[in-house]
Amino acid sequence: MSPLKMLKNSILELKNPRSLALIAMLLALRVVLGMFANTTLPVFGNAVKISGAFLPIAMAGAMFGPVPALLVGALGDIVSFLIVPTGAYFPGFTVSGALTGLIYGFFLYQNRFTLPRVILAWSVNTLVVETFLAAYWLFLLYSASAGKSYEAWLLSRVISQAVKCVPEILIVFGAGRLICKAERSLSRKTR
Repeated sequence: MSPLKMLKNSILELKNPRSLALIAMLLALRVVLGMFANTTLPVFGNAVKISGAFLPIAMAGAMFGPVPALLVGALGDIVSFLIVPTGAYFPGFTVSGALTGLIYGFFLYQNRFTLPRVILAWSVNTLVVETFLAAYWLFLLYSASAGKSYEAWLLSRVISQAVKCVPEILIVFGAGRLICKAERSLSRKTR
């Protein structure tokens, strides 16, 4: 399927009331996991934050496509900030959430959950959003006070993503397989 057709189909998903309800639930789950399912691990002198907030974004991308996943990623960041502000609002992280949704949506839409596709989606998201872009946002936010260069932020992001690599890929793959199985079961019952 071409990227434009995929975008069109994912926009049409927003017209379906069942889809809207599920997207809203994934958004709520993204907010809850972003606020409560966090652990910080000390690794090589870096604080590695492990969060489950990426999972509802990836599932929205797989089930409904890039546009709804973009909304779950961006709105999840905004709603989380409105509920529990942790400083001044910074739109860069909202852009990152939106891009994460687009990436997972383009790679996994219509439940194309093969392990290579999940690895590719995770890798592109990690390289573009979680490493280079996140390091840039952190550099912009904290370079004056922390005195760290962009390269130092980049190195800390690479270490963080290396620690999270295997668990996140397995979680997305496992959750995706469960969703595919549940959708097949539901579609058989509605026939």
